[in-house]
Amino acid sequence: MSSKGELFVIAAPSGTGKTSLIRALLKRLDRLALSVSDTTRAPRAGEIDGQQYHFVDRDSFRRGIEAGRYLEHAEVFGNLYGTARDHVQDLWDQGRDVLLEIDVQGAEQVIEHYPDACTIFILPPSMATLARRLVNRNSDAPEVIRRRLGEARREIAACGNFCWLVVNDDFDCAVKELVAIVSAWPLRRHRQAQRVRQLLDESPPDLTIDGCSE
Repeated sequence: MSSKGELFVIAAPSGTGKTSLIRALLKRLDRLALSVSDTTRAPRAGEIDGQQYHFVDRDSFRRGIEAGRYLEHAEVFGNLYGTARDHVQDLWDQGRDVLLEIDVQGAEQVIEHYPDACTIFILPPSMATLARRLVNRNSDAPEVIRRRLGEARREIAACGNFCWLVVNDDFDCAVKELVAIVSAWPLRRHRQAQRVRQLLDESPPDLTIDGCSE
């Protein structure tokens, strides 16, 4: 897989507000495109295949893993999730920068295979706030919420490999911080090396300075 654009990874514990932040980020940056992941879980109400996820059966997913189709993959609460390499490459070929919305397991695989990726971890302001958000979603039983909070602690403990940490306390502030990170990332020195070489390879201009003679 060859890169023509940037690769951004955003991960966060469940309930941190990652999906809402990503939606806001995509609205503000036209060049950025979300790579839709494959999953073996069943679609939820209102979800459309190819928009939220590509929904595939478990056997097809396993065959994809064996064939090396996935840039990263992970099993989360009994369901498989993965980023297909060809989906990412298609977006790069279109001149887009690619955003992956994945978990910590998947992010670690991306870092291993694509160390130049920009990795961002979204933190909750507190574990109490995270618990309250999970309860207010009214989508999980208490035992599931407790399991998600335990997983959140493990994910937060593993966030040290990420380039950036953003706290989602004030939503608008967090969005601005994400926009700043994504906008600045392509300006790092080694990505600008070609521009520097072009400047140095240019022939000196033939200047005529008024009022001066040799």
